Amino acid sequence: MAATGGVRLAIAWFQCQAGASGDMLLGALIDAGAPLEAVRQAVDAVGVEPILITAERTDRHGIAATRARVKTVHSHVHRTWHDVRVLLDRADLPEPVHERAHDVFDRLARAEARAHRCLPEEVHFHEVGALDAIADVVGTCTALHALGIEEAVGSPVALGNGSVRAAHGVLPVPAPAVLELMRMAAAPVYAGPAPYEMCTPTGAALLTSVCRSWGPLPALRITADGTGAGSRRVEEVPNILRVVLGERYAAERERPAGEDVLIETNVDDLDPRLWPAVLSKLLAIGAGDAWLVPILMKKGRPAHTLCVLVPADRVDAALHTVFVETSTIGARIVPVAKRALDREFGTVRVEGLPVRVKTAMFEGRVVNAQPEYEDVAAAAATLGRPVKVVMGAATAAAYAAGLLP
Repeated sequence: MAATGGVRLAIAWFQCQAGASGDMLLGALIDAGAPLEAVRQAVDAVGVEPILITAERTDRHGIAATRARVKTVHSHVHRTWHDVRVLLDRADLPEPVHERAHDVFDRLARAEARAHRCLPEEVHFHEVGALDAIADVVGTCTALHALGIEEAVGSPVALGNGSVRAAHGVLPVPAPAVLELMRMAAAPVYAGPAPYEMCTPTGAALLTSVCRSWGPLPALRITADGTGAGSRRVEEVPNILRVVLGERYAAERERPAGEDVLIETNVDDLDPRLWPAVLSKLLAIGAGDAWLVPILMKKGRPAHTLCVLVPADRVDAALHTVFVETSTIGARIVPVAKRALDREFGTVRVEGLPVRVKTAMFEGRVVNAQPEYEDVAAAAATLGRPVKVVMGAATAAAYAAGLLP
């Protein structure tokens, strides 16, 4: 959609105070306006056993919501990542839906592989490979595509606590795969108020695939909202997941002077092994960038200057992280001007595995492009290849796809 002052970007914010599951995400998006028939057609295109998807009105603690139900025939099939990949590749799905669903199951395979100490190709999905989970993943990816969502932000996610019975036996909550998925995405999490499984592996994989940032509701013009109901009724919290849809302009991402802040502090008494975690937490709370500069302080003491670039509305959160996670007792705060290029993501494949490529645009053309390191490293681990080899292959694939300048 064209608009004065920039291009409108459709953005979604997911509120996960009761966790997340595939059916909750699907129900919220349908409630927000995603066409149920398009979801059904996409799931049918996968070509597995008959699957019926319905959406019914319900409530949780008096809050109106939509519950998505997936009805299937009973199946004992335990599909591997290869089996699911073949199903997705054969399905007649829009390319964005195919790529997103592929990414979700790839994340699940890597998380389950780490949890069970095996290779991703050896993972038998059990619950997440069941028909209802395939429907949840493909259905949610289709709903996102139908709503035109280009960016997504997630709130901190309630994971629950206790234990749950799964195909492998009784598992602690949060499940190992859920913890691994959230770790890989550097997503903010907490236990939440209810002693149950609040976030499922499917829900975690969908959220971490869709959300590129985490935090409170961002500045946007609200266009719609939706509420998805979980299957369980719990007393401690309304078992719902909300999505808020809205628009913001690309030009608004280039903030004028005074809306970004640079926080700096010199630290000479912190164990250097702690710095990577500090930087990750600062990025997770919304910092645009965070880095260290080696310095030499008085009396020849080696030290680091911690630099954090944040939007003005995230200064308090950043300072909280700096003061709690480091040994500093003060920080400098300097308003700065910032000019940022518009960025877009494309996806290439290296031996069948997806690798996102970030491109930077200036005056309507690509001036820089770089494969995402985390995707390259994950593909290298799956393929058993050096990271530098996969990086080169991804760069070549990006060039062939026209993503490079």
